[in-house]
Amino acid sequence: MDKKMKKQWLVNLSLGIMVCVCLLSACGGSKRTQAVMPQGGDTLQMAYARYLTIMKHESFTEVTVHNPWDSTRVLHTYLLVDKHKPVPCVLPQGTVVRVPLERMLVYSGVHCGLFDELEAIKSVGGVCDLPYIRMETIQRRVREGLVADIGNSMSPDIERVIALRPDGILLSPFENGSYGRIEKLGIPLIECADYMENSALGRAEWMRFYGMLIGKGRKADSLFVEVERMYLDLCHMADKAAEKPTVLVELKQGSAWYVPGGRSVTGQMYADAGARYAFEAIAENGSVPLSFETVFARARHAGYWLIKYNQAHDKTYADLERDYRPYTGFDAFRSRKVYGCNTAKVSYYEETPFHPERLLKDLVAVFHPDMLPGYETRYFTPLAE
Repeated sequence: MDKKMKKQWLVNLSLGIMVCVCLLSACGGSKRTQAVMPQGGDTLQMAYARYLTIMKHESFTEVTVHNPWDSTRVLHTYLLVDKHKPVPCVLPQGTVVRVPLERMLVYSGVHCGLFDELEAIKSVGGVCDLPYIRMETIQRRVREGLVADIGNSMSPDIERVIALRPDGILLSPFENGSYGRIEKLGIPLIECADYMENSALGRAEWMRFYGMLIGKGRKADSLFVEVERMYLDLCHMADKAAEKPTVLVELKQGSAWYVPGGRSVTGQMYADAGARYAFEAIAENGSVPLSFETVFARARHAGYWLIKYNQAHDKTYADLERDYRPYTGFDAFRSRKVYGCNTAKVSYYEETPFHPERLLKDLVAVFHPDMLPGYETRYFTPLAE
């Protein structure tokens, strides 16, 4: 065999070995991949979500979570592959997630509530921060030993995580953050950046991705269509309001009064409900600490005041005055237009992220009671004396 033929023989042998390795590895489930991007794919159009892109290919679905803190970067790429089929030989770079997930560790009660509504609560195998999860279904399943209590989300019990053997871990990312030992376990970490969206429907639309994770994609799509329809109907209704009252929100906490920025989900919802948010000019997505004097100067004459709190009994005007006497200087206090949401008794935080239409309906009823005669609010109710 001359040198040229020998060289060609070696090339063919190498190619053959590569093909065999690829075929053998297709039966496995490596967590991260890096290969040539397959051609084609249908992009699933997201109407509102800014930080989520979904592209469906023949043998997998590529989900890109964009970095909310740096628009030039990708936070994470997931490659959803049917767990009953081999992993494709050629995949783009990303984390392979074998779906549907059947034994998830879920950090947030918000996402547990969505999985329950999508009839996939049995897919939740473990939770963090159990004392803060109001869902009786989860509490009961923990008592029955069907769901593991993994402890505090800031320092989960690694031994319990290992014992659970979850097929996916759903947690909320934060800027420049790391997840410690848990990201070294080789388990797909699903970074739930939905809370960083700056529109209510943008956050709710993430349910379409979460539905794919548990094999309930069509059900999640149908649910979102209904949420969107009801939300937009309420927006159109509120847009016809002759008057748009100014609204003040939240309470003083220690030395600071934290208010949502004008670009936050809640800040935008006040506009959708036909009101003027007292702090709409603050160009922030998150909460901003202000002094009492600043809040008083900007919102002293607000027509409505919405507060959220967590305590055994519903707060009253007398409680507010005892808490901080200067509260009595606001017009909304004097005209008895303060509405409270006691999160110890109602599932505000659990429900509203994926059902913003429920909160919007409350807001429209508060600001424009004539538009929804007979409607009993779900979250915010007038304070008693």
